[in-house]
Amino acid sequence: MKKTEKTKLRPLQDQAKPGTERKLKPKPKSAPIVESGGQLEGKIALITGADSGIGRATALLFADQGADIVIAYLSETIDANETKKEIKKRGKKCLLIKGDLGTESHCKKVISKTIKTFGKLDILVNNAATHQELKDLRKLSTEQLLTTFHSNVFSVIWLCKYALDHLKKGSSIINTTSVTAYRGSSHLMDYAATKGAILSFTRSLSSNLVSKGIRVNAVAPGPIWTPLIASTFSKKEVSEFGSDTPMKRAGEPNEVASCFLFLASDAASYITGQVMHPNGGEIVNA
Repeated sequence: MKKTEKTKLRPLQDQAKPGTERKLKPKPKSAPIVESGGQLEGKIALITGADSGIGRATALLFADQGADIVIAYLSETIDANETKKEIKKRGKKCLLIKGDLGTESHCKKVISKTIKTFGKLDILVNNAATHQELKDLRKLSTEQLLTTFHSNVFSVIWLCKYALDHLKKGSSIINTTSVTAYRGSSHLMDYAATKGAILSFTRSLSSNLVSKGIRVNAVAPGPIWTPLIASTFSKKEVSEFGSDTPMKRAGEPNEVASCFLFLASDAASYITGQVMHPNGGEIVNA
């Protein structure tokens, strides 16, 4: 076959405009994509940072839709156990793995424990991240820079690396980037840089894995009300958090979780290398 010749995926069609579906060969698939018992029935989902915030909301929604959950978290054991309790109420299993995802050995351990416990991995949600307010680049220490990149970027790459031997056709990787990847942030410069790196990595990995049937997408939240916000900014900044969005408020974690569910489900089977933007109405170059 010549390089310029396209592969024929279906028989030649001969119809007058506007055409009729009954004559199409093969017939288009129009029935809703619905799994009995839930959109993620029988799936195993690993979600980092799911002890609280966006990760917790995503874990609960995934459990509602039939998935068993693995939660990799840093140190907030009380929050993690609360999330586990809620997942078990939904009749699903939950494995907690505590530790620093900013180290490669722990990322490898997380994947290994997941496989040892459940025997497979279907969905990887890289959500854990940290940030520290910084208004003067001259005050950025190398220690903070390395911590931010190890926690936010290296962990994503390492977890994907060690998960690949276990992901099959139909599996899904979803990374959490941020609106700051598109417009930057004057007071979260190193954080915004990590989110830009995650965006680029998502697009690159999606191209790399598309032939294997593994989808790679991302979610780019705007200002979302989570513990990380309250523990990072001043009281005044926290009280006004999200008020500069078109919707004039911060979003809630459960308003973001539905994006992860869609991208993880078969309903998004024709979507890879893309980003969803739950950000309160801010228009960004997607």
